[in-house]
Amino acid sequence: MKFHAPLVKGTLVKRYKRFMADVELADGTVVTAHCANSGSMLSVNEPGSDVWISPAKNPDRKLKWTWELIRIGETLVGINTGHPNTIVAEAVKDDVIPELTGYASARREVKYGKNSRIDLLLEDDEKGLCYVEVKNVTMRRDLNGGPVEFPDGVTARGAKHLVELADMVAEGHRAVMLYLVQREDGDGFTIAGDIDPDYQAGLNAAKDKGVEAICYRCRLTPEEITVGDAVPLVF
Repeated sequence: MKFHAPLVKGTLVKRYKRFMADVELADGTVVTAHCANSGSMLSVNEPGSDVWISPAKNPDRKLKWTWELIRIGETLVGINTGHPNTIVAEAVKDDVIPELTGYASARREVKYGKNSRIDLLLEDDEKGLCYVEVKNVTMRRDLNGGPVEFPDGVTARGAKHLVELADMVAEGHRAVMLYLVQREDGDGFTIAGDIDPDYQAGLNAAKDKGVEAICYRCRLTPEEITVGDAVPLVF
């Protein structure tokens, strides 16, 4: 996924009201950027960090900038949760994710379950249907060899998705929970059960019912974000 316009580098002043962030630009100007991330952003919202923001596509939008990247240690982290579905869809189209190859077509945001939309529905006459739910991963609390983790806050919505994926398996379809790590460090992926034990239990139950869990990390630059290598599951 290429950014729609060149990113502008700045320094994070603070993130507040969940969806807003003040960023100081190189000339000293402070702008308020939209923060497209409803999570706690634990470990990726340190004031004083280098960040990159993009200009809004709509010139009439109230907030003229969107926060895209932050540098944590030696790695860039993509904090915009609006991008993972596009990143994964492009990777599936390009056969970058081996577990999701061989399907004739892919559709996004398809209604399913009781009242939900699946992030990506893969369809094929021979292979059948594959329901793919994508979760954005940014948290890494231990920078000295620790894994990347999900979630960074309690997510009842995420637990609901696990139940619905299991329901699809019960109906005879394939269901995949894909964790997309928008950072390049960390040797493994785990569930932050201390933050949300219900989600951890929900994932274990979903896996027992046949839901697959996979994790891939991204390669990030100020120009684009693409899917890279698989990350081992260590939970």
